[in-house]
Amino acid sequence: MPVFGILLLQSGCASLRQPAAIDRLQPCRAADGPTDGYCGALEVWEDRQTKTGRKIALKIMVLPALKQKYASDPLFFLAGGPGQGAAELARDLREPFHRIQADRDIVFVDQRGTGKSNPLECKDTGNEEKEEDSSTRLAARLHNCLESYRDKADVTKYATDTAMDDLDDVRGFLGYSTINLYGGSYGTRAAMVYARRHRANTRAVILDGVAPTDMKLPVYMARDSQHALDLLFQDCEKDAGCAQRFPNLRGRLETVLARLSAHPQRIHYVHPRTGVESDLDVKRLTVTSVLFASLYAPLTAELVPLLIEQAEKGNYTGFLALQSAYDPLSENMALGMQFSVLCSEDATQIDRGSLARETAGTFLGAELAELRLKPCEFWPRAQMEPAYFETPQSDVPALILSGALDPVTPQSWGQEVAGKWKNSRHVVVPGTGHGTWPAGCVMKLMAQFLNDGSAEKLDTSCVEQVKRPPFFLSPSGPDPKGGGR
Repeated sequence: MPVFGILLLQSGCASLRQPAAIDRLQPCRAADGPTDGYCGALEVWEDRQTKTGRKIALKIMVLPALKQKYASDPLFFLAGGPGQGAAELARDLREPFHRIQADRDIVFVDQRGTGKSNPLECKDTGNEEKEEDSSTRLAARLHNCLESYRDKADVTKYATDTAMDDLDDVRGFLGYSTINLYGGSYGTRAAMVYARRHRANTRAVILDGVAPTDMKLPVYMARDSQHALDLLFQDCEKDAGCAQRFPNLRGRLETVLARLSAHPQRIHYVHPRTGVESDLDVKRLTVTSVLFASLYAPLTAELVPLLIEQAEKGNYTGFLALQSAYDPLSENMALGMQFSVLCSEDATQIDRGSLARETAGTFLGAELAELRLKPCEFWPRAQMEPAYFETPQSDVPALILSGALDPVTPQSWGQEVAGKWKNSRHVVVPGTGHGTWPAGCVMKLMAQFLNDGSAEKLDTSCVEQVKRPPFFLSPSGPDPKGGGR
């Protein structure tokens, strides 16, 4: 072959994708993930210390970078919960994360105990006694699930530090020398733990809705959600249409909750998704738990004034319909793994005095927190090192994102971490709840941060354009003229 032809062939080969992570995987089947992704698994020891006994196959899914010349450092996506499977989210996240995928691989790993990585699922079988109180019903279900794990898992081996050592094994298996991390909610805790334990392999971190290891879930849940509800009341009062349509919302909600505390209301209910008819008691916890969940996203929070008005008239169908909308979200939530984390990493740090103090005077009160803590009375716990619960100084470049309206990981937590990570930038996104990446220009900022490897030069002024959506003034929606906003 002529020298020119050889040079041309060499030039063409040089532009092709070099041996990469996808060479260790197989194209995903439709049942496993996006068919343009690559799927596989890596076995790790359940007991990483002794390296004996059971092994866990960790599900891996990679969306390969779209450009021929792409960055060698991928983005690992760490899911929330705790209990969500990251790979299970890949189909929904592929399009919104397209801007990031253009320049680098995006890697989804089902953390041990979630998704298809030996999941510690604990679903409602439909046979639970509905007349029992919520706490008793949940405890009974978890007792049964714990018994079913006997030959499947040692639940004390599913804490975050162990899982992040798994993640570093995946990094090595896929051939990446350094990686970037995106963590949302509980995923921020996982990302911070990984960066602490594997600093040399961590290039940069995005923390979206910070939940550090000293958060002590669910102690501050009532306090933080009360702050989000107070902001909603304030914004309604500032909005001419909402203020006129729904005066004195705070007092009206207090009246509704006091009435339900004294006398739960028995209603006949048709489930909006299944069509199943049933009689049920609407209790204070029924309303407060849905109200808490609605504050996660501004698009559901904007229904709250209307729902309060309906409940005031004894009509709870709006609250119950919203509750049913959250049911499918629980399908990708391994409850057993969730309690393996919460009981080992949070419950051990909580005293009853702090729970009473932090929940006093809030719409949630202590009831929901006590419901979540009760299973920890019997759930086996991992032994955590005392240093685990500290947030140490770090030099890892970090973009820290907080939603100004977030009811569970508000900006105070992001600010706490930003004060200790010297190469971080904390951005508070207005009009945004739990999880900021869908809001305005946030995805653009995330992509730029990853490409630069630093948040120092980011122009974050674009986030000021994000506003709270307009309130629903009737079941048909907001005022088409925009009300007073």
